[in-house]
Amino acid sequence: MKPFIEILERRARDTDSLLCIGLDPHLADLNSPTAESALDFCLGIVQETADYALAFKPNAAFFELFGAEGWIVLQKLIATVNGLNIPLILDAKRGDIASTAEAYAKSAFEHLGADAITLNPYLGRDSVAPFIENPAKGAFLLCKTSNPGSDDLQNLMVTQTFEVSKTSKVSAPSPLPLYIHVAKLAQSWNTNNNIGLVVGATQPEALAQVRAAVPDLWFLAPGVGAQGGDLATALKAGLRTDGLGMLVSVSRGIARAESPRKSAKTLCDEIRKVKNENGF
Repeated sequence: MKPFIEILERRARDTDSLLCIGLDPHLADLNSPTAESALDFCLGIVQETADYALAFKPNAAFFELFGAEGWIVLQKLIATVNGLNIPLILDAKRGDIASTAEAYAKSAFEHLGADAITLNPYLGRDSVAPFIENPAKGAFLLCKTSNPGSDDLQNLMVTQTFEVSKTSKVSAPSPLPLYIHVAKLAQSWNTNNNIGLVVGATQPEALAQVRAAVPDLWFLAPGVGAQGGDLATALKAGLRTDGLGMLVSVSRGIARAESPRKSAKTLCDEIRKVKNENGF
């Protein structure tokens, strides 16, 4: 079985797309406040935009609110995307340890059938380990998120201490933002080529700093469009030298468009234009 990132990169090259389409069935967008209506809404987007999607990203919360029926339709949605051989990232932001983390991983990958999941890594490596044991399944770790409140914690300056011997430790020469430390941890954990980072498109300076710290990792970059992130600026800051390495995540900008297909095509064209203009 190929590693998740290898599968993702093959899809990116085959489609010439970096677009990750969010599937967030807000109640206000549905014909009726039911799980079946949520499924119909999402399947409509998938049908219209599959040609332009590098990946799809359903947000678990919008299905969980329907209770057991929500889980059933989420499983149906994921099965449909699986049948199209398009990578699917479950946006669930799980974060726990031991048997609880193992249960979350089995739920996401074995029961629901997701290809990857978003995780909160702040409980450390053991909270991530159950999700990355299988190279074919991926995890995107929250690193520098797009919300304004991310600065409350993620911008804290930290000093990393290295053990030189059993009796001696040495600190790094200068403090680094916590999100850079998280990025470097993710890189060190990426032994199965199945870890990426969530890095918001609304803060291009931080995006560029994370890219400099981890040149090879893939980023899931939300925030373009409704949250105010500028597409061209984000791409220039976050793309790898090979023109890959970013999943530009857009939800409402496509779902609420008069024509989701046209909106997806326009975004793909804009991404390609920026890449061409910058020599990628």
